Amino acid sequence: MFCFIALIIFGILGIFSAANRRLAKEAAKCVFRHMTLRPCNTTFRDRARGRILNWLLQRFPFLAKIFNRYFETISWVLFALMVGSFGYTIYGAYNFYMYGSCNGPNSGAFCIFDPAGGSNKVTGSARCYLEKPTAKDLDFSKLDLKLFPQRLDGTNNNIIFIGCYACDYTRKAYPIIKNLLSTYRSNFTFAHFPTGSETTYLLNYDYCVYKESPEKFWQYNSSLFSLNQSSLKDSSAVDNLLKELGMNVDIIKKCADGSEVKAATDKWMQQLNDVGIYGTPTTWINGRVFVGPKPERVYKRAFAR
Repeated sequence: MFCFIALIIFGILGIFSAANRRLAKEAAKCVFRHMTLRPCNTTFRDRARGRILNWLLQRFPFLAKIFNRYFETISWVLFALMVGSFGYTIYGAYNFYMYGSCNGPNSGAFCIFDPAGGSNKVTGSARCYLEKPTAKDLDFSKLDLKLFPQRLDGTNNNIIFIGCYACDYTRKAYPIIKNLLSTYRSNFTFAHFPTGSETTYLLNYDYCVYKESPEKFWQYNSSLFSLNQSSLKDSSAVDNLLKELGMNVDIIKKCADGSEVKAATDKWMQQLNDVGIYGTPTTWINGRVFVGPKPERVYKRAFAR
């Protein structure tokens, strides 16, 4: 086992030292001999062991004594740790490819392949929780889809996208979802879940635009995600956007100020809170929940072929 460990150690050290590169080559030969069921070269084994022992003696005499006495046991332990680490790395790589996280679906734990955790971050809601919620706490059976803006395509694919127009992670996910909608025929439901008070007024606009023109709502929806985030806090910028879409702004604003819209949007938010939405984006595709802006390959696996 020492040869395998020495190959890795001297292979790394060999990047900076020609002497260690020679030892790395000898370690490689030793490994090859083991693979062909032949004993390792004793000269190399003793020289490498002596090199490590000498280094320890100069710095940590007590450790050098332990190393010399339990050399074989230490070699096996290090080999087991190396194999375990390699296996866990492979497992993490598989999870990252499948779910966008090294630690399984919707896990926000540290991932070496995504150090910043960008695939699992969300913009949190203003609600307070006794315990931090997870994707397992979400219950989409409580959502009445008929209450929200929908685009039905008569297929077996169903997407529910819950996002915030002004939130960075939703803006990262929306173009991916939009691209998937152009690739896979799907029934699509959008629910605006504002995480900041500055854009809560857009709930009223959503309701009124969809009521006035369900077809133009989707243009309006995409345009809001393209609009500068600071502009979303200014209703006049949204009014100009509606004009560009050929909509009657006076009708929309009158609707947005009415009592009907408040009852409707309150029901929207109550529904989303009942589901347990705790951050955006949250996406439901054919029964699978994705919290955070996942890579496109992760979303694709949820679609019916």
